Amino acid sequence: MSKPTESSGKSIDVVIPVYNAPDLTRRCVDSVVVYLSNSIRRIFIQDDASASETRQMLDNLPYDCVEIYHAKRNQGFGLSVNEAVNRSDAFYVLILNSDTEISHDFLPLLCATLAADVKLAAIIPSGNSYAKYNLDRYLLREGGYISTYYLRGHAILIRRDIFQEVGGFDPVFGRGYYEDIDLGRRLDLHGWRFGVHPGTRIYHKAAGSFGRGRALQKLIKRNRTIYLSRYPKARQNILLFSGDCSLADFPPSVLDAIENVFHEGGYVHWITPVISPALLCLQMYSQPLCLSAVISVVLRGWRRADRRISGIWMMPGIPLLLRTSLILWGRAFGLEIKELSLKEKMIQDCSARLLSK
Repeated sequence: MSKPTESSGKSIDVVIPVYNAPDLTRRCVDSVVVYLSNSIRRIFIQDDASASETRQMLDNLPYDCVEIYHAKRNQGFGLSVNEAVNRSDAFYVLILNSDTEISHDFLPLLCATLAADVKLAAIIPSGNSYAKYNLDRYLLREGGYISTYYLRGHAILIRRDIFQEVGGFDPVFGRGYYEDIDLGRRLDLHGWRFGVHPGTRIYHKAAGSFGRGRALQKLIKRNRTIYLSRYPKARQNILLFSGDCSLADFPPSVLDAIENVFHEGGYVHWITPVISPALLCLQMYSQPLCLSAVISVVLRGWRRADRRISGIWMMPGIPLLLRTSLILWGRAFGLEIKELSLKEKMIQDCSARLLSK
């Protein structure tokens, strides 16, 4: 492998935890070598007690930059990553699932984004895992990234010192699921930001090494329960109703209330006559003000307690009949009801006009 260019001036190591799935793992490693060679130093592969076929494949990899460690027993995703990161002394580590595949060198762009925002601890390349989002609708922060409060662990470029400072992944989550979201909550609590870069892409074959079925669903349910017991306010799902307005019309107090929901791990579903072309982060959605859209949002999370609507916030400009219906519905189901005001914004605008004269 040629000497890394390290365009950011800071070294990068790649960490890949592996458990079986030899074909997927080989494609992942090959793609890292082909496309990222000029940006990285080493690839640390942590084999989590895989079967012999995977072990043999790893031992026969022809790359000098690859360092392999075979664990004696299965430790789970979190501990595997933590151990591999501890072997690195790079400034950044790129944590990759073994069922990902790279098609271009996105590291210079991600490093430039991290350098542009001193409070940004981690950045994620977009790709098929973000296909459900229209990324053009979200506000870009300095460095060109989209804010998120939900950390997906299949591909994360993160400062190694910060990863270790907050304790890395918590091994309580065992084989995996929710350890990445839990890490994101701890990063947020420590004042760090993380985001998704829309100008980059990586392919992720979800559950490539876990398989699917009852055992997987049981694992996800167990880990979700652990996560929500730690962060109960992550159950917040707010229906925000407004008249025809944009984010620029929201007073600071309303924006602060919305941001607080995000910081606690919750979601805001903005129902407005004209769908907003600009949204704050990936935990904010916008739907048209019609009965079918409201019903769709409500029913979408009905089967999961952490996805059910928990509050109704109303801004000026909502028809009286709708406002009355929302209040009655909220009271019937014990939902938080909050009426928001634009008065603060109107005062600010008036003051600005007076000062400009």
